[in-house]
Amino acid sequence: MQRTLIIGAIAVGIILIGVAVYFIFFAGSAGVTVAPEEGANLPVAGQGTLPSEDDEIPPFSDTINMPVSVSTRLVKISAGPVVPGVAVVNKKTTASSSAEIIVNYIERRSGNIYSYLASTKTNTRISNKTVPGIQSAAWFPNASLTIVRYLSGTDFSTINSYALSASGSSGFFLPQNLSDVAVSDTGILMLSSGVSGSIASLSRADGTRSSEVFTTPLSSLRIAFAGKNQYLAFTKPSSALSGSAFIVGSTGILSRVAGPKNGLVAKASKSGKWVLVSYMSNDSMQMELVDVATGESIALPVATIADKCVWTENDSAIYCGIPIDPSQDFIYPDDWYQGVAHFSDRIWKIDVAGRYAQLVLDFPKETEVSLDAQSLAVDSLNTVLVFVNKNDSSLWSYSL
Repeated sequence: MQRTLIIGAIAVGIILIGVAVYFIFFAGSAGVTVAPEEGANLPVAGQGTLPSEDDEIPPFSDTINMPVSVSTRLVKISAGPVVPGVAVVNKKTTASSSAEIIVNYIERRSGNIYSYLASTKTNTRISNKTVPGIQSAAWFPNASLTIVRYLSGTDFSTINSYALSASGSSGFFLPQNLSDVAVSDTGILMLSSGVSGSIASLSRADGTRSSEVFTTPLSSLRIAFAGKNQYLAFTKPSSALSGSAFIVGSTGILSRVAGPKNGLVAKASKSGKWVLVSYMSNDSMQMELVDVATGESIALPVATIADKCVWTENDSAIYCGIPIDPSQDFIYPDDWYQGVAHFSDRIWKIDVAGRYAQLVLDFPKETEVSLDAQSLAVDSLNTVLVFVNKNDSSLWSYSL
């Protein structure tokens, strides 16, 4: 009898210890995992908490903004507000045997993902996961996944980066408080910065197998992919500071390709052969092309902030929102990023080989409203250009 009691007491003790371990190590943690792949459970890359629908003001509505054709080539996809960052892809659908142009975007108010089909000019909600308060979205080229960024905490001091699936399946968190994130076909580039410098790491597209790609004593950087096994890093732009742009190769060494120039912003071409650079000189915007291999810089006939541009898939051209007579009462690019200054743009195409600029869309003339273009995207066949109007966060497409 005594032996039985001892065994029973030990069993109860083991159970209590197990319960305690669960509550200490698991019950208080929040996060989601990606769907199992080939029978294996992939680990969570980071931790975080998704905002609840209760945080949303005004209440969520099932109403879908229907596209409006402004002209034969210009369509207002959504009145918005939409999250900056869209995906434009050429895909085969069940409705057609040929490739269709599909635009995926996120409604800012709810965090739901919508898909616009260019051939029928229709919007469809494809994700019901509610993630209000998203500040930006970095889409994978195939539009299957996007890294959304939002703030949390009582003082909104925590930066969350969450991989949101367009199909509605489970996503995953990246480490918290990343200073920048970029994506490519196969991976996620992440930047962690502090007072002692920055560390860039690369993970698989599912957030696993992260490895360091470079370190630098610079603590205020932005990063992007620049071709295969090559990255672009440049200092965060300010008109008051001389910034530089660097190409980082497989060895992790930073090689300067532009700068120092005040207010410098850089955008690498898809192959990494070219870098588009904008900067301020004598209180005016300047823009140039830099040949990464030779270091040669070529002045361009039009100028804007490089973040208002997009490269085509084959590096042949750049589409930009070029301001019409920008006011001299503001400090660029600082006031534009902070939302103090707004532009009225036309869309121009810069031919890389010919080094000339061609007017593509006189937006104010067609719509009688002003355009401050951001988050430009173009499909791989260069047939449709999509952009967000920063003035009202509406989403537009234009047939090229």
